[in-house]
Amino acid sequence: MSRIIAFDVNETLLDMSGLDPVFERLFGAAATRSEWFAQVLQSAMTTTILGEYQDFSTIAGGALTQVAQRHGVTLKRRDRDTVAETLRSLPPHPDVEPALERLGAADLRLVALTNSPDAVARDQIANAGLERHFEAILSVDMAQTLKPAREVYNTAARSLLANAADMRLVAAHGWDIAGALHAGWHGAFVARPGQTLDPLFAEPDIIANDLAGVADAILERDLGDD
Repeated sequence: MSRIIAFDVNETLLDMSGLDPVFERLFGAAATRSEWFAQVLQSAMTTTILGEYQDFSTIAGGALTQVAQRHGVTLKRRDRDTVAETLRSLPPHPDVEPALERLGAADLRLVALTNSPDAVARDQIANAGLERHFEAILSVDMAQTLKPAREVYNTAARSLLANAADMRLVAAHGWDIAGALHAGWHGAFVARPGQTLDPLFAEPDIIANDLAGVADAILERDLGDD
């Protein structure tokens, strides 16, 4: 039974398509936003494997440079600033607020757990109007490594004075779910469009197409024995 529900932020709670108009203007195609974020994740995984920690904002800036080079685009400082500022003010997916309301009304503790640096994460949650739902906003800064490194999940649980068995991660990324399960957490995968679980790793006990389905399953599974 999990009593603490940790939510990934980017793509799970926040709609990254809010960046599409910026990438359309800079690169002539909104699709480059997905290319950029894929590069962000690739670079993040590389730094984690090599044990050379860089904060997520630095990695995002480096990925933007790579995408610009591929497309022969010269970015100005204000262009980079616009991407960073927009990332801090992404809207939540429509299913987020109702799901958090339902879970918050139950006997569950809700936290955010994100690769974003602490200051960025707090701005993202506040600007999305979600701050009141969370007991804590946890950044990987505290572990000095990025998800899905096991130490991120261990550090998050310790900071909440909890055991791994008390924790459940809700995420739209299969690699994040795999990391949480590897650390002994429970998982809940929300299958946002284009997101799938990795068949190389164990499946979580909750899989749903949206956060409404995740909330239904959490309330049944984690509170059903009360």
